[in-house]
Amino acid sequence: MSIESTIKIQRLDSQDAAFKETLDKLLAWDEVSDGAVVTIVEEILQRVKNDGDEALLEYTHRFDHLQAASMAELTVTQARIQAACERIDDDVYKALETAAQRIRSYHEHQRQDSWQYTEANGTVLGQKITPLDRVGIYVPGGKASYPSSVLMNALPAKVAGVNEIVMVVPSPNGELSDMVLAAAKIAGVDTIFTVGGAQAVAALAYGTQTVPKVDKIVGPGNIFVATAKQMVFGQVGLDMIAGPSEILVICDGKTDPDWIAMDLFSQAEHDQNAQSILISDDAAFLDQVQASIEKLLPTMSRQDIIEHSLVNRGALIHVADMDEAVALSNRIAPEHLELSVENPDALLPKIAHAGAIFMGRYTAEALGDYCAGPNHVLPTSSTARFSSPLGVYDFQKRSSVINFTASGASELGHVASVLARGESLEAHARSAEYRIKPDDE
Repeated sequence: MSIESTIKIQRLDSQDAAFKETLDKLLAWDEVSDGAVVTIVEEILQRVKNDGDEALLEYTHRFDHLQAASMAELTVTQARIQAACERIDDDVYKALETAAQRIRSYHEHQRQDSWQYTEANGTVLGQKITPLDRVGIYVPGGKASYPSSVLMNALPAKVAGVNEIVMVVPSPNGELSDMVLAAAKIAGVDTIFTVGGAQAVAALAYGTQTVPKVDKIVGPGNIFVATAKQMVFGQVGLDMIAGPSEILVICDGKTDPDWIAMDLFSQAEHDQNAQSILISDDAAFLDQVQASIEKLLPTMSRQDIIEHSLVNRGALIHVADMDEAVALSNRIAPEHLELSVENPDALLPKIAHAGAIFMGRYTAEALGDYCAGPNHVLPTSSTARFSSPLGVYDFQKRSSVINFTASGASELGHVASVLARGESLEAHARSAEYRIKPDDE
């Protein structure tokens, strides 16, 4: 029997007849902006595309209450960055450097190299790996401070060999985080503009007189930023359109329930729409976690946000066994998955869909957000079924390399000719046939 709770988190049981329907409703998330947002963003994109810097200055004044006479005032100088680095505490700067070193080291393992092989007739086939020329990073600004977002987005690009990184960060009322500027310096960001919102996305996508056009835009933002990213896709590449943060914990009932409650809080405090789910085959343990939630929630500075998230999108789910827990996890395809069990290695081969997998009782998801090393930019809203974490590979292009010898071209010319004529493409066929040696006909 579950305990009486003042915090009404959904309690689900996989054996209930309505479980699947209830779960589907819990997981449902519509990331598409409403019509009013779309209309506003369309106007902003078109205005920036047409008027460039003038539009950026106007929107920055209107939305961020920051009056600037020229884009020079919205360009962060090296002196300002250095001053920010000197203002923050030494332990904070060292923590940023430690996190950066670990993130860089992990992503260096992802680096891909060009390759080739030669066939018996001398034909050379291969792949050429080339970094993107210029990448734009969007970073939330103002009172919000997300230096970890700077590190996670910029460092893989640097490891990939991207030539130039342009960062945009809004500074409403002139507020700009020193930690964000310090992280940008540590990560090797080349240029920083204090512009934000859909107008910043437009500037990166189309270019203005001051802001250079980029090849890809990465980084999180609000609904206006996400909508703008959707609309400029194709003009530039994107990382992903991320939904609210998520955590799914599978626990065998033997982890300290306070630990699990705080792990659930760690995502719920992001946003009222964030999702925190616990799955266990021990019903009594779910009661213990519920009690820990009741006890710990009043101690949290973001109590209202956490409670709203847990009540509206959270769940404590009882399953028959660990096999069912894994199957349910694969159905959900979470952004963050904690395997808080005695032997997580036994479950790992069965996990098919997850953005990041945190193994064992001591591996809190929060470590992954900051300093474990793997990227914290992860697929949300079940897109882990087909998407991967942000990585070096997102900042590299692959070009096919094909080099035929005369004999190789002659040999395969027959094959190409047959297939081209089968598609009624005569020029294709004759182009290949020209390379066929007379004695091979």
